[in-house]
Amino acid sequence: MVFRVSVDTGGTFTDVVVADEKGNLTIGKALTTRDRIFLGMKEAIEAAAKELGIGLQELLDQSEMLIYGTTRATNAIVTKNVAKTAFLTTQGFPDILLVKEGGKHNPHDFTVEFPDPYIPRRYTFEIEERMSSEGVPSKPFSEAQAREVLQTLKARGFEAVAVCLLWSVANPAHELRLGELIEEILPGVPYTLSHQLIPIVREYRRASATAIDASLKPLMQEHLRGLESDLRDAGYKGEILVSTTAGGCNHVAALIEKPIYTVGSGPAMAPIAGITFSQLEELGDNVIICDTGGTTFDVGLVRDGRLVFSRDTWLGQAFTGDLLGISAVDMRSIGAGGGSIAWIDDGGLMRVGPQSAGAEPGPACYGRGGTEPTVSDAAVVLGYFDPDYFLGGRMTLDKAAAKKAVSKVADRIGMSVEETAFRILTLASDLMIRAIHDITINEGFNPRESAIVAGGGAAGVNILPIAKELGCDNVILPKVASALSASGMQHADIVAEEAASYVTRSDRFDFDGVNATFAELDKRLNAFRDTLPKWDGQKVTYEYIAECRYLAQVWELDAPIGKSRFENQADLDAFVEAFHQIHERVFAMRDDGSPVEVVNWKARLVVSLASPPQESPKVTETKPDSPTLTRDCFFGTAEPVKTPIYKSMDLKPGDVVAGPAIIEEPTTTLVVYPEMSAKVSGAGNYLLR
Repeated sequence: MVFRVSVDTGGTFTDVVVADEKGNLTIGKALTTRDRIFLGMKEAIEAAAKELGIGLQELLDQSEMLIYGTTRATNAIVTKNVAKTAFLTTQGFPDILLVKEGGKHNPHDFTVEFPDPYIPRRYTFEIEERMSSEGVPSKPFSEAQAREVLQTLKARGFEAVAVCLLWSVANPAHELRLGELIEEILPGVPYTLSHQLIPIVREYRRASATAIDASLKPLMQEHLRGLESDLRDAGYKGEILVSTTAGGCNHVAALIEKPIYTVGSGPAMAPIAGITFSQLEELGDNVIICDTGGTTFDVGLVRDGRLVFSRDTWLGQAFTGDLLGISAVDMRSIGAGGGSIAWIDDGGLMRVGPQSAGAEPGPACYGRGGTEPTVSDAAVVLGYFDPDYFLGGRMTLDKAAAKKAVSKVADRIGMSVEETAFRILTLASDLMIRAIHDITINEGFNPRESAIVAGGGAAGVNILPIAKELGCDNVILPKVASALSASGMQHADIVAEEAASYVTRSDRFDFDGVNATFAELDKRLNAFRDTLPKWDGQKVTYEYIAECRYLAQVWELDAPIGKSRFENQADLDAFVEAFHQIHERVFAMRDDGSPVEVVNWKARLVVSLASPPQESPKVTETKPDSPTLTRDCFFGTAEPVKTPIYKSMDLKPGDVVAGPAIIEEPTTTLVVYPEMSAKVSGAGNYLLR
């Protein structure tokens, strides 16, 4: 038997999914060990191996590929636990990271100070040079002054260097020379040159991405190399890939050079799982992905079968946080996971999150010293979780501790513990619905016309009332819902993306300049392709995308380009029409009379590793056997309801479970509310109504 292993290390749990040659998926789950990620990973892989009836070493010996996703980079940014990084920029432009794109929600509110920049202002150094927008030096590069600056960095013990010079995208000569000087004066200190990482117009976005990438290099280089070493020491001999925020996976060596692509790499895999399960169950190509973890609730979209990308991924609040800048899968997070803490604000209103109990100490019900009431504690109080069957019985929950924690809020608002718990869950659901509205309705996408794929360990607790509120008729809770991102990695391809800035417009289109830009992008992608192992029979495709807008608009939309070159006017007309259609879909209008201006060009190389999903076998609806267990559960009423409890092994394809009921999988729990139902599909997933 040959296996393929995927691992997603979240803030609370480490999820492992093992796929065999027939595509059968097995889940392993363990608490994340932050000090040394491999320990939690090893425990989760051992759990999966036990489910398969084999040992850890046998599973590792028979695995040909391991794909790893991590929140390490994201957590480092949020906690500012990154390298001491210097920011080098053109003389006269020291405040790029401070001003951001306004730096405030209301730019005219002068009572609010600008937030702290990602790299402290005192770590910013100006370089005597100036490149014009035409790529002609208007002020010579001062090598002597640059050497003085780098000597200062050496004396002050900087651990990384971010270089973002004005108009280096037009001519990178000054940045390249500065890189040579860094290698000479600061040997071994990692650095990032902006024109190599993200060669686009928009100075702040390029500077922010460069600063984030450089600051992560020491941490992520140590982390990825250490993980690779631990896996090899454990006896694993197969291929190691790392999932990326670009919607695919890549080799460790490539991610060490550009660690910014590991930010949000785990959640970026959830949409891949979403479209896979929706197509498997024949529910269409428009999908809302809801991934409820222990710390956050992540929501994303798949439109017309394609992942949605964005350069507007903010770490923190929009405009006041830090912008990722790179083209990334559009997954948005709010602090409303299973570990999110319920609290009462100064005005006496109940709130949930964004603070989280995490994995250490975790919710009170984990029995690890946590005392604050969380969403998971509320679910335990309501009877939704079996304290003796959490994680398939590998972890026992402390119901008394959960009640004690929730009672702290209940006493403040004058309600019973059970009523308070239901309100905590309802409030968390409201926050999740708001997040879904933000990425759907606000983007011109009707949630009623799409399917919902729900994942994460806490997904089944409240996905049905969320779907009812949104008006979504088709909801899938995959059998591997608790490891949705990790299961997405099983269907991920190797993806590499290159970008370049070349501004032109449709009414005076520069065919030669654009085609030369495409040729350069192809050259970079082909160089990357040559570094890959020669997999037999793997399909390789190239995708081309333009970031464009109507002339005088501020922001761009992504428009796919059907060909790798613009040969004639007909090719240009087809591209312009594609942009009109995308603009009309998003903004409900098109302006055929306005020229289309392209700011940036992207090329994406995709090496297909996964087979397309098969259709779910058709089954006849049946009534399940009577459950052997019942439990008192609360569904918003003062009195409990005697609720049937089904174990997943008690149900067969076609069974329809009518609510109220609880379905217990080893790693997740599905709550079927009154007047709702769940059907087991031919593939073993739950189709919710």
